[in-house]
Amino acid sequence: MRNTARALTGILAFLALCEAVGRSGLAPQYYLPPPSLVLTELTRLLGQGDFLLDVLATVLSWVISLGICALVAIPAGLLLGSVPLLRTAVTALIEFLRPVPSVALIPLVVVISAGSPAGKIFLACYAAVWPLLFNTIYAVGQVDEQLLESARAFRVSRAQRLLRIKIPHVVPFVFTGLRLAASTALIVLVSVEMLNPSTGGIGSFIYVASSGAGRMDQVLAGTLVAGVFGYLINAGMAGAQRRWITWAPAGGTA
Repeated sequence: MRNTARALTGILAFLALCEAVGRSGLAPQYYLPPPSLVLTELTRLLGQGDFLLDVLATVLSWVISLGICALVAIPAGLLLGSVPLLRTAVTALIEFLRPVPSVALIPLVVVISAGSPAGKIFLACYAAVWPLLFNTIYAVGQVDEQLLESARAFRVSRAQRLLRIKIPHVVPFVFTGLRLAASTALIVLVSVEMLNPSTGGIGSFIYVASSGAGRMDQVLAGTLVAGVFGYLINAGMAGAQRRWITWAPAGGTA
């Protein structure tokens, strides 16, 4: 409760500072509207169907992206972490693909997907799969071999070793990787939507609002929605991790 109060105090102080700067005339309100105007515009936008459809488009794309990412990265990470020979064979390919920025692939994906939402979903998956994949591989490699040897000595079955030793050890790392993947997917989605507005979404709304005459109050309102959504994602997953994974502290590797 005390941490929540401190966080709210910090947010309110920041908003008050922005309001004072916006009202002081140090910067034209056209370029830097005060938070009160942004929140007023956001309230109006939340009553418009087109804006809500853009928000829904981003949320649905994020859910699909994260789901595909989990379906690909977790099994692949478990396999690569369990089979050193296979991991050695594909390490060079993974290290070649991982540094490639997802936004660099936008022109190619736009041509292939013809501007459909499938393109931004693919790019979000491509960017988000790496933290989850590497966390899973790392988790499997960090399982205590002495525990496994002791379990074998007591003739614990393979299935029981998996359920009682490997999975409890791996889950915290996988969950941390999933949190990183969730944030990465959202960042990439909004970025791609801004660079390719035909796909719709919050990023598309921000791009259109900044075009032509330019409405910085709408730009900041859209940015605020994306920021709040990202905060809720991270806070929700962190809370679920503390609530459900009580046998180990949050762990992981980037």
